[in-house]
Amino acid sequence: MPKMKTNKSVAKRFKITGSGRLRRRKANKSHILTKKTPKRKRHLSQPDLVSAADEKRIKRMLRG
Repeated sequence: MPKMKTNKSVAKRFKITGSGRLRRRKANKSHILTKKTPKRKRHLSQPDLVSAADEKRIKRMLRG
């Protein structure tokens, strides 16, 4: 049976933390930044955790 392949697009977007949770980047930080406040842009730069509802699906895609 062939090996399972890691979904490379998912591997580039998510990292596993030390405790096993998934870290992701926030959306809306790539363009149209002039109308967004500095505070909003600063908070969008901080990583966030994936919701528990999506974790199982993403971890399955990360498993190679």
